[in-house]
Amino acid sequence: MSRLSRKIKASRELIDIGWSECVDLPDLGLSRIKAKIDTGAATSSIHATRVNPLMIGGQLVVEFWFRAHRGEPARKFRAPGVEQRRVKSSNGAIELRYVIETTMILGSVGWKGHMTLANRNTMSFPLLIGRRALRRGFRVDCARKWVLGQPEESDR
Repeated sequence: MSRLSRKIKASRELIDIGWSECVDLPDLGLSRIKAKIDTGAATSSIHATRVNPLMIGGQLVVEFWFRAHRGEPARKFRAPGVEQRRVKSSNGAIELRYVIETTMILGSVGWKGHMTLANRNTMSFPLLIGRRALRRGFRVDCARKWVLGQPEESDR
């Protein structure tokens, strides 16, 4: 457990967030990515296309393409792979997805967590933050959005 997570658990203070927030993914060099907060989803997910698993130095690394903000071209990213996992998608279908490990920052809380790679092209948000991430000390107010700060003007 990270120092930040321990601090929040020890104080029992919850951080209020809305149903949509901006998340930083510093391991990927990404900041202020629009995310839907989804207490119904167990695992967080990131939009990914052209997913390609690689073995580098005996370790699984997953390469994928992602477009961080509207109007930007997609870029190639690499992240440590954890496994392939069967996930029930929002339409009820079971999909086999790669899972990566990366650092996520939401407000003042940062942690290493897992994200599945999924084609979220038809979704409004490129990131989905699930309840495993939210148990680090967040309280979701479904009537509010952008509690921790508005996205950049070009991404609204």
